[in-house]
Amino acid sequence: MSQSLVCPETVSRVSSVLNRNSRQFGKKHLFDQDEETCWNSDQGPSQWVTLEFPQRVHVTQLQVQFQGGFSSRHSYLEGSQSGDTLSKIVDFYPEDTNALQTFSIPTVEVDRLKLTFEDTTDFFGRVVIYHLRVLGEKAV
Repeated sequence: MSQSLVCPETVSRVSSVLNRNSRQFGKKHLFDQDEETCWNSDQGPSQWVTLEFPQRVHVTQLQVQFQGGFSSRHSYLEGSQSGDTLSKIVDFYPEDTNALQTFSIPTVEVDRLKLTFEDTTDFFGRVVIYHLRVLGEKAV
């Protein structure tokens, strides 16, 4: 049974935060399940989120809710184990919508993930994400 793999011990990083205002637009808002908060990147050619899990996990699904007009037309997921170099797992192509979108991921065992958002719908390259969920199971 799939469960959320992001836990309090998961270390997350983001490429940027709008106006460096982490309090209002920081990475913590990706996982807080609050409809009123979001991660808002600053401008740039591509934006990314990395996750370092406290143990190896089997990722099976990714759920992302963008703000329409601030999404990505092309995104990809990379992963690695035990400090190895990241390798591409899958490309995915989100729609420019406010809806929660679900992407199936070929099951892979990792302890680090990087989601890269390219070809953004915003002219300046900003991305706004209300919810980010990584689903799967903890590796045994």
